[in-house]
Amino acid sequence: MSGAVVSSAGAPGGLGGHLDGFVRAVREAGIPVGISQAVDAAEILTVVDLLDREQLRHGLAAVLLQRGNQRAIYDTLFDLWWPLGDRPVAVADDGEPDGDGEAVTLDAPDAGGELDPSARLREELARLLAEGDEAELARFARRAVALLGQTSPSPSGQSWFSYRVMRALSPDSLVTQLLEGLLGGGGRGGMAEQVARGEIRERLATFKAAVDTEVRRRQAEERGRDRIAKSAVKPLADQIDFLRAQQGDLAELRRMVAPLARRLAVRLSARRRMGRQGRLDFRKTVRASLGTGGVPVVTHHRPRKIHKPELVVLCDISGSVAGFSHFTLMLTQALREHFSGVRAFAFVDSTDEVTRFFTPGADVADAIRRIGREADVVAFEGHSDYGNALEVFADRWPTVVGPKSSLLVLGDGRTNYRPPGLPVLADLVNRSRSAHWLNPEPRRLWGSGDSAALKYAEVVDMVECRNAAQLADFVTTL
Repeated sequence: MSGAVVSSAGAPGGLGGHLDGFVRAVREAGIPVGISQAVDAAEILTVVDLLDREQLRHGLAAVLLQRGNQRAIYDTLFDLWWPLGDRPVAVADDGEPDGDGEAVTLDAPDAGGELDPSARLREELARLLAEGDEAELARFARRAVALLGQTSPSPSGQSWFSYRVMRALSPDSLVTQLLEGLLGGGGRGGMAEQVARGEIRERLATFKAAVDTEVRRRQAEERGRDRIAKSAVKPLADQIDFLRAQQGDLAELRRMVAPLARRLAVRLSARRRMGRQGRLDFRKTVRASLGTGGVPVVTHHRPRKIHKPELVVLCDISGSVAGFSHFTLMLTQALREHFSGVRAFAFVDSTDEVTRFFTPGADVADAIRRIGREADVVAFEGHSDYGNALEVFADRWPTVVGPKSSLLVLGDGRTNYRPPGLPVLADLVNRSRSAHWLNPEPRRLWGSGDSAALKYAEVVDMVECRNAAQLADFVTTL
């Protein structure tokens, strides 16, 4: 969608100040933008056509973004900071614009003498969806929001809503009509219908996105751009708190597991290359020195025996940390190929081994559901009891943790005011090669209420791990 962007020459600092506010909003949304990138963004304003909005959009994106998953956030902020310019137009009695611009009303009598703007808008929407012109759909969305999107202000002060437009126009009900138009005289079914349905879904999504964009623009005019930006922008996948992750977020987080596992594999391989030489092989060194007059110019070493580390995962799967345990169990399965033995244990107020649920090629979501149904992790009422869970683990599997194994505990450390089992945990830590605890709660909450996190931190290395970015940082130091 091309068009002139709103001029900011009258704003404090002019166009430069406007760009500075946009760059600051991008940075606050979690996209890292350095000084050099901000300078490059200012340079972009001198080389692109400011009257071509899409050229400006892509130009700034080229210098401000580093990853593809940042684009959705960027586009939302761009539409708030660089909206299409509005020009007031005079509207004739017939609802048509008087001169250049767009009509802002379609209230005209129908055949029965009653006003029915929604019906006329639906007819126009059906035509535009059939044609598939994105620019026309965007312009139509602006008119539809102006006519149908406003209501009396809510307690929060908001008076523009997308749902009012979508409810009045009900674009999903046009699918059958659009299919007939796209298929022409062809029969239903087969590949042709699948392709047509896919095209219709894309066009409907384009229209919905245009409506949302226009609603956000009008909300920003009423309530302030910065305020709307904070509520409209969704955090990046690696910055979503595990404890607040929704089902759709978990699907995105699942795609981040493999890169984390690969990074860990690279670190392990680097350590093996640096330490591949073992003890001096005296016999080979002396034999080789005979060719240099008895001078050991070249030394020979025995091959160092490389043992892949063993990993023992002890994971709290109680309801309070469900999102966190979901992601870390996915990571556990991905790490299996990099460790000689991965044994996973889950607990609530008792402990059970759940390694059997993570067979090669198994679906992680299905494995987690099976753990919830089949694992023996509840001994009493089903509330977290770290002390009892640690004791059950130490009694039933006394030899699992040893000098070749790394212990990884995953949980928030909230014991429901029950004994934390510190002596048992300290013994496990002492017997392990290394031990770490990943806590999904913010550090400032450790020790508050029934949290025993600060006590556990005295005997084990406890790391704040609220999101995938922090988990990635931990993996690099593991």
